[in-house]
Amino acid sequence: MVLIDYIVLGLFFAGLFGIIWWVFKLKARDTADYFLAGRDVGWFAIGASIFASNIGSEHLVGLAGAGFASGMAFAHFEFQAWCIVILAWVFVPFYRRSKVFTMPEFLERRYNSGARNFLSIISLIGYVLTKVSVTVYAGGKVLETVMGINFWTGAIIVVVITGLYTVIGGMKSVMYTSVLQTPVLILGSLIILIVGLNKIGGWENLHEICGSARWTLYRPISDPEYPWTGMIFGAPIIGLWYWCTDQYIVQRTLSARNEKIARKGSIFGAYLKLLPVFIFLVPGMIAFALNEKGLLDVGTKDSAFPLMVTKLLPVGIRGLVIGGLLAALMSLLGSLFNSCATLFTVDFYKKYKPDSSEKHYVRIGRIATIVVVVLGIAWIPVMHLIGEHLYDYLQRVQSLIAPAICAVFFLGIFSKRITPMAGLTSLVTGSVLGMFRLVLNILEGAGILTEGNFLYPIFDINWLHYCIFLFIFCIVLMVIVSLFTKKPTDEQLNGITYRSVSEKDKEETRASWNKWDIINSIIIVGIVVLCYIYFIG
Repeated sequence: MVLIDYIVLGLFFAGLFGIIWWVFKLKARDTADYFLAGRDVGWFAIGASIFASNIGSEHLVGLAGAGFASGMAFAHFEFQAWCIVILAWVFVPFYRRSKVFTMPEFLERRYNSGARNFLSIISLIGYVLTKVSVTVYAGGKVLETVMGINFWTGAIIVVVITGLYTVIGGMKSVMYTSVLQTPVLILGSLIILIVGLNKIGGWENLHEICGSARWTLYRPISDPEYPWTGMIFGAPIIGLWYWCTDQYIVQRTLSARNEKIARKGSIFGAYLKLLPVFIFLVPGMIAFALNEKGLLDVGTKDSAFPLMVTKLLPVGIRGLVIGGLLAALMSLLGSLFNSCATLFTVDFYKKYKPDSSEKHYVRIGRIATIVVVVLGIAWIPVMHLIGEHLYDYLQRVQSLIAPAICAVFFLGIFSKRITPMAGLTSLVTGSVLGMFRLVLNILEGAGILTEGNFLYPIFDINWLHYCIFLFIFCIVLMVIVSLFTKKPTDEQLNGITYRSVSEKDKEETRASWNKWDIINSIIIVGIVVLCYIYFIG
């Protein structure tokens, strides 16, 4: 980087911290203000925050690395804008109507306090294993590749800067800085895409260099890593869990002024979600093509995108794109910090200290966030034992967390007959089986679990097929346990399942959407279908 790059980067961060200072001056009056931005956020900020919170380290570093290593295989996880449409139409009405702060709190309403406590624990563990460790690793990798800063020094810099603005402003700083970060991130990534395609001679040349095997979304069933059966039926389980039930994403819709705004913001976020394949994964494939032609020397797979920034972009533009890179990392980490604070404070601490002041709860949330970050950093050395590259690692771990939670939420709102005991049993059993497989993955990566061991056949099941089997198992288990346990009363289920929604609530939901919400939702799903047809091979 040269002086002009640093000036551009400085101007970007000046704008960012200007927003943070404005938020700080507003002050957080209570937990609703700190954790959910006072439930007064508009649709544009919600959609931008959904996108910016998702498009972080696993995309800028991991998804580009996946494109370099495997081609279009992981695009299945990015053509999931339709999952956000389901969030908008299916789940938003229930979440808004229940006026909950967190997803575990919603499970308590549907099942019991045991389900709430266990989901809180699993969610915090998941943040340590997937989000904190992945984001901090990526932050260190970006600063190491782009600016020559030592990996661990760069990782700590990203954590400290993001922690400061999140701690100061809470959810408001996360939401409103996303409005600045999102366009910068999209613009920077588009520049990389255009410059990269120009270097290799265009889209057709990219297709030719990568070959049909890397271009297609559909790998044979015999493919040991990404069989089409696993991608078509397994990836959606992970997507529906992430987009419809994960505190990290859903918290943005809970910050909306009303159900109408929450739905519109989700639909806007779904439109933005159509971009990642083309602005992150395809640049990774471009890096592969440049590497094949000897125009770019890519070392590790996860350095593909930041290396393109340093080698391909002109002075000045490079500083802007680096700003976009850091913006994405900080947005994801900032969202994570706030979600961790919300989960711990609302679902644990507040239950045992119900009479403390609002300021005290905010302070405890900040302390909880610091602990989660430290644990995430400590986990980084283990990541390399599980996945081939960053995005591969992320999806493998999420495939073990998602099935039980997804099953419990979906059956919970669609069926009145599912009992509290069934929900808790399935959540605990499915999560334990998922973590058991994770342990096997670590043991195999460390060379401890080898072929011939009696546990090896469990590890040898394709990871996406294991996700499907675990999801089906959790559903069957819930149905069986429900047959032998006491069903919930109508009072317990009031407004929580489709069959228990009152006529008044139905009318309010109907009044919250119009024909344009339907048209935009159809357009989004149509674009996804067209992409699946185009990348057929």
